[in-house]
Amino acid sequence: MAGFFSKLKEGLSKTRQSLVGQVERVFLGAARVDETLYEELEAALLRSDVGAGASLDLVDSLRQVVKEKRLSDPAALKSELTALITARLGRPAPLTMAEGLTVYLIVGVNGVGKTTTIGKLALRLKKEGRRVMLAAADTFRAAAADQLEIWSKRSGADIIRQTEGADPAAVVFDALKAAQARKIDVLLVDTAGRLHNKTNLMNELSKIRRVIEREAPGAPQEVLLVIDATTGQNALQQVRVFREATAVTGIVLTKIDGTAKGGVVIGIQSEGGTPVKFIGAGEGVDDLQPFDPEEFARALFD
Repeated sequence: MAGFFSKLKEGLSKTRQSLVGQVERVFLGAARVDETLYEELEAALLRSDVGAGASLDLVDSLRQVVKEKRLSDPAALKSELTALITARLGRPAPLTMAEGLTVYLIVGVNGVGKTTTIGKLALRLKKEGRRVMLAAADTFRAAAADQLEIWSKRSGADIIRQTEGADPAAVVFDALKAAQARKIDVLLVDTAGRLHNKTNLMNELSKIRRVIEREAPGAPQEVLLVIDATTGQNALQQVRVFREATAVTGIVLTKIDGTAKGGVVIGIQSEGGTPVKFIGAGEGVDDLQPFDPEEFARALFD
């Protein structure tokens, strides 16, 4: 983990310049703590992709701290805001694991890295001694199942796939039956990338979930929404829409390295009910790690 922390800290350099840099300029440029400072701070947080709701809540919370502690020096506010942001990042949220078959449904828009995320999760689970199966329910993209098969071979996980254009729900049905017959521990279900504003595709996702719930009562234990950190505040809209369609239980945030929009983590964690569970800071198989809020805050503010 020490190596991952170093990579995370390096990867957050642009976010640090954007978020921490702008906040410091607000505090250092202010002569006193007044309404102008609060307005400039809110604007700086918005520019750093923290999100409107989270930015407003942070500023209101800071107002309360200033009032309670009777602070008058703008320079003293940085440490208070840092503490508030760290608290909003929450606590670690590990993946849920059932005693029998555990099913993880992986969803998200096009190009966020769902299949790669599944492959890395499969490798991680195999290293833990789990029996893993992959379900290639992305039947629309020509190379999707082939890409997943490469990860299957790389990780040693079983795979269930059908021909291109097959009914995704049928693939999931077959995978569930095979997983139950083979005493699989974890079934990872890949789905087609879909725009969150396409109603028919979102309805199909709901259908897949219904199949899982019917054939494996209590599953899916996790619905993981994969989000590209470079999308910034658009990620918050993705969380809301996907949560309505399929009750998302956790976020996998990819491509946090090299983007100035990593502040979106604060907004996502402040949305409530959908914690960030994994974070990706590179292309390597070990660059996808469980999200540690305290470690993230330390990497961001150090």
